[in-house]
Amino acid sequence: MPFSLSTFALAALIVGAAYTVLGLAGFGSTVIAMPLLAQLLPIRFAVPLMMLLDLSMMLLFGLRLRRGVRLDEFGWLAPFMLVGMLIGLALLLRVPEKPLLAVLGAFVLAYALYGFSRRGRPPRLGRAWCAPFGLIGGALASLFGTGGVLIALYNTARIPDKGQLRATNLATIMFSGVVRVVLFGVSGLLAQDSLLLFALGLVPAMLVGVRVGNRLHAAVPSTAVVKVVYAVLVLAGISVLIRAFA
Repeated sequence: MPFSLSTFALAALIVGAAYTVLGLAGFGSTVIAMPLLAQLLPIRFAVPLMMLLDLSMMLLFGLRLRRGVRLDEFGWLAPFMLVGMLIGLALLLRVPEKPLLAVLGAFVLAYALYGFSRRGRPPRLGRAWCAPFGLIGGALASLFGTGGVLIALYNTARIPDKGQLRATNLATIMFSGVVRVVLFGVSGLLAQDSLLLFALGLVPAMLVGVRVGNRLHAAVPSTAVVKVVYAVLVLAGISVLIRAFA
């Protein structure tokens, strides 16, 4: 699937900005990048593209966080996430592009509005909530790569220790990425023309974004960054919905 140089350049800017925010605020690379990339690329191309970049970033920067993972929490979430990812993959392969765009836009908009309204830590959740969070988070991971935000919300409501929370979030993201590599490979999504080359070409933008974000982390208030991110997501979600219903 050939793409123009301008499309690649815009994708590189989006990826660089998304991973800068990740370095600054510690979240949001895919949920920021996907609604913007969906304006340039087919969803079935953009989803495995961001999956490859996220997995590369985790392998490069996240292995040192393997200690502290709450295996009791991860062990309950993982089976439901796996089932959700299978469901999400089936939908990604069978549902037409415009309904997928509508779901993506609605999810991004809802997540941004939730972020604006949230105050403090979420209330503690019982373990039974691992089923809906795991299923929906897994499905969204396969559909758009955005399921990590729901999983992080669940883990935040279950794990009070910041170090364990960060390590457990990383473990679930790594698990999601590895499983999706297998699922996307079997389904043929990774065999799309130019996908691997496109992803490889965006790795420098990803690395620069993470490095810039990490350097700015101490100088820029994270609360201000988060507010800007949610504002961008509101606009991005609305634009994706307009495209879906145009």
